[in-house]
Amino acid sequence: MQGHNRAKVLAAARAEFTGRGYRETKIDQIAERAELTRGAVYSNFPGKRALYFAVLAEVAQEQGEPEFRPTARSAADALADFARAWLARLPLADDDRHSTARLARDLLPEILADERTRLPFAGLTDLSAVLLGLCLERTGALEGFGPRPRMVKAAGVALTTLHGATQLAAAAPGFGEPFALVAACARLADLEIEDAWPPAHLPYVAPARPIDQPWTPPPATDALRDEPAALQEDGVVAVLGLHRLPAIEEALRAASPADAVTVALVTSDPQELGPLARLLLTDLRSFLRTAVPAASWPRLRIVHDEGGKLAAAAGVPAISDGTESAVRLAAGRLIARADGYGACHAAASWPRQG
Repeated sequence: MQGHNRAKVLAAARAEFTGRGYRETKIDQIAERAELTRGAVYSNFPGKRALYFAVLAEVAQEQGEPEFRPTARSAADALADFARAWLARLPLADDDRHSTARLARDLLPEILADERTRLPFAGLTDLSAVLLGLCLERTGALEGFGPRPRMVKAAGVALTTLHGATQLAAAAPGFGEPFALVAACARLADLEIEDAWPPAHLPYVAPARPIDQPWTPPPATDALRDEPAALQEDGVVAVLGLHRLPAIEEALRAASPADAVTVALVTSDPQELGPLARLLLTDLRSFLRTAVPAASWPRLRIVHDEGGKLAAAAGVPAISDGTESAVRLAAGRLIARADGYGACHAAASWPRQG
């Protein structure tokens, strides 16, 4: 019954948010459309914003696979295809038939309204820049000139441009030329942007501590590829709160090419921030699938660990949006761990045994 009522609430909320907009929609209207009580709505969702994020996450999941597979042979091509996929979601004018874009137009204003959503959104956007940048570096290597320099900043500039286009599509329908935006994003691949690595704090990170414990992870889904996550492989598992997501780059760059790197996304507010994370990562997955060949993706798995089960298996029973912990795995056991600032780098750079 609970699952049935939740589905009814989501369907009703989707219709109300689409027709009235987020700000004009009231919980009572959603309850009436769902033929449920106001209390039944709140028993499934803590508030209107959590319900809005859940609706948008559901819509993003329904978008499905991209219509074509990536053919990019250069970072510039990949950025262009990424921008095309992003801009294809936006209405070119004030078109009331574009219900998905109309439904999502209140997302960024609502995120801006509260620091509790701004900081997680910043972390998730940083994660998007890291993943897109790593993909661009690896795609650039396909040009035959070897790996490119770090491209995370270029990816961040592209995301800034595309988020701006999203906002203008809602505030000034019809403004902006999509083809010009695609060309501008493509040229970022060759723009000289100072983007050094490693960061200055890494030499001062405390080393990981050796441990010897069994590793029994729960079943999990890799949100980056939308497939079961194989968590028994040797490598690194990082448990990161939504405020600490950029730290995964430290693990990815310090790990050996043979290591599997997994990040468990945790939050102190899974009912509201969990759907927000699912929304943004589902969209990112769709755009990357359109723009970047699978061979250029980093060896990373992302697990939405809203219940904290994967974190607990890694020995992190208490989680928050500021959590940063990491463990190294070998032969089905935990062999090293690190906690706090720099934990991802410490665990990934810890010498492997055997």
